[in-house]
Amino acid sequence: MRPFVASVLLATGTALAGAVTMPAPALAQAQAPAAPAAGGAQQPSRAQQLMGDIAPKLAELTDGVLFGDVWERPQLAKRDRSLVTVAALIALNRPDQLRSHLALARRNGVTEEELVEAITHLAFYAGWPSAVSAVAVARDVFRKN
Repeated sequence: MRPFVASVLLATGTALAGAVTMPAPALAQAQAPAAPAAGGAQQPSRAQQLMGDIAPKLAELTDGVLFGDVWERPQLAKRDRSLVTVAALIALNRPDQLRSHLALARRNGVTEEELVEAITHLAFYAGWPSAVSAVAVARDVFRKN
């Protein structure tokens, strides 16, 4: 598999055998390293909060590999990674993950106008229903931010 394709698959939470489904707010919030709590103890990451009790290794890989390595690679800016990830999540019709990645894309410098244009563009490549679902998610995310 090509490294770029593997990066996109990792960035979207898609494994070769299937997809990881996380409830909203999804794992985009997991990218921040665990912050020390009062007294110096580490706060659990978003991945650890969402799945660490049942899938601790998956939470560890999410923190260390996905957000600690893949999202930090310098070959793509985080803004570009966000656009790639949003496009993949729209194409795969993954609204739970799309919700948090739209918010992350905004924090990474992608404008609402650009995200809406990406959704419109993807309607012709990923399917009309996927784009219409993405609009509903985007509307909700944009209203909250």
